[in-house]
Amino acid sequence: MPEQPLVSVIMNCFNGEKYLREALDSVLAQTYSNWELIFWDNQSTDQSAEIFRSYDDPRFKYFHAANHTLLYEARNYAVSRSQGEFIAFLDVDDWWSPAKLVKQIPLFDGPEVGLVYGNFWFENERRGTRKRWSRKQLPSGRILNELLKQYVVGLLTIVIRRQALESLDQPFDPRYHVIGDFDLTVRLAVIWVFACVDEPIASYRWHADNESSAHNKLHIEELETWYEEMQSHPVISRQPGLRRQADFILYLKAVSYITNNKMREALKMYFELPVCREKLKLLIALIVPKKIFNMLRA
Repeated sequence: MPEQPLVSVIMNCFNGEKYLREALDSVLAQTYSNWELIFWDNQSTDQSAEIFRSYDDPRFKYFHAANHTLLYEARNYAVSRSQGEFIAFLDVDDWWSPAKLVKQIPLFDGPEVGLVYGNFWFENERRGTRKRWSRKQLPSGRILNELLKQYVVGLLTIVIRRQALESLDQPFDPRYHVIGDFDLTVRLAVIWVFACVDEPIASYRWHADNESSAHNKLHIEELETWYEEMQSHPVISRQPGLRRQADFILYLKAVSYITNNKMREALKMYFELPVCREKLKLLIALIVPKKIFNMLRA
């Protein structure tokens, strides 16, 4: 491997002016210097384009979408314009630590390593708090079953070997609006070895626009579609951890019912769940007042 192979940083944007400079500055601050930034403007109507163009760096490459598309279709378009041997992702409201890439690229030390990810900080803008995303040691190696049992990979941390991405029928499934990165990572885990940086190397910003009731409904619908299709997958269907995705869907439905004051339906979901951490979360949600429950979720 060359000392510093080219890394393509994919940044998709639709009206992201509020936090954009912080994201762009975090790429510029990388101690790893051989990168290109593919900025895919999904027909923004705010000042995003002007902000991006105010940066005078030849590694910053601007592309304007001919048509506005769903997020994961837009990600595919951006990937198609990239040239790097490795591909990373950063959304406009998140940011990287300066040593992120320099810590990750050396972990592609064997041809079987297809993806490197890491821990990250969860920055809750609503509450002004910050916490480490995973308090446990992150898994590495052949981790398909572990990811199905507990998905811990943040898109903002991953770097993918281009050869690994090209081993799939397509990068992101354009049908998805919410679970596209989960689907991609699981499909890569079927074939490739994963490595990880166990310390936080990026920051995820949780803010008012991250989630809505429509988003939650779509999340459930997409996971149900995905789970049904995986029942016939020759490898994923044989993983014991796949059952955990069915439990997670029940949990999401129950949370949605609680949020909408449908406690009887939520209670039904609770009794359908096996003993697991989601069942404990639901028990707390069913006992505490809704206002407190929503504060705990925020």
